[in-house]
Amino acid sequence: MEYNRYADIKRLQFIVDTLKANVPADATVLDVGCGNGIISRGVGREGFSVYGIDVSDKAIEKARSLTDQANVKFDVISAEQLVADGKRYHAVICSEVLEHLNQPEKLLGVLYQSLTDDGILIVTVPNGQGPREVLVTKPTIALQKKNNWAWRLLLRVKSFLGYKGTTVQSDAADLTHIQFFTRKSLDRLAQDNGFHIVKFGKTNFIDDIFPLSFVTRKIRILQKWDAAVAEKLPHQLTGSFVSAWQKNR
Repeated sequence: MEYNRYADIKRLQFIVDTLKANVPADATVLDVGCGNGIISRGVGREGFSVYGIDVSDKAIEKARSLTDQANVKFDVISAEQLVADGKRYHAVICSEVLEHLNQPEKLLGVLYQSLTDDGILIVTVPNGQGPREVLVTKPTIALQKKNNWAWRLLLRVKSFLGYKGTTVQSDAADLTHIQFFTRKSLDRLAQDNGFHIVKFGKTNFIDDIFPLSFVTRKIRILQKWDAAVAEKLPHQLTGSFVSAWQKNR
């Protein structure tokens, strides 16, 4: 159970490259909200020691069942508990987490305390004004709230086409997006919580928009082309943001 979609692989490569450029060889990397542990495993294969945490027993149970790497460990524990224990890390990964939180600044406050003064925080989030969020996510959320015949029809169609409502990164029952970040609002969120963004990147363009996604998920070359197009377009048109943050000094 690993990434097979190019945009996801590209996101993981950004994380790995950022770690290699910033983390001491003997450091342990903290993966917050690790879900099924797919990023932890990917980072672990690069030789890093990884500690993945999540508040979901189900997520950690699955992460452990899928992992046989001695340098990758998982626990059901909150980041707040780690802070209370005085734990600090040279690198913290927070991938596809903040968009699900009512108050992302609370988690960022905890991550600030979890990070060494010269550490690196890696944050990835969907582009809240990007093609997928505008054309798929927001309309889907609106239909879900109505819970009418159109919503039930959509569920049947997605089920028929093999869409399960989960992701390779998480089997959580509720993956609803609450926050819709722009690059400007992400910059502001970082600054308001004692960070600044030192590295920023893009993932894909439109390969994950249905019905195009029904074709592109089977044809890797189309995914690569889509990711290459994203690099040439303004950041407003990317599907997701990848970023590295450091503490303000």
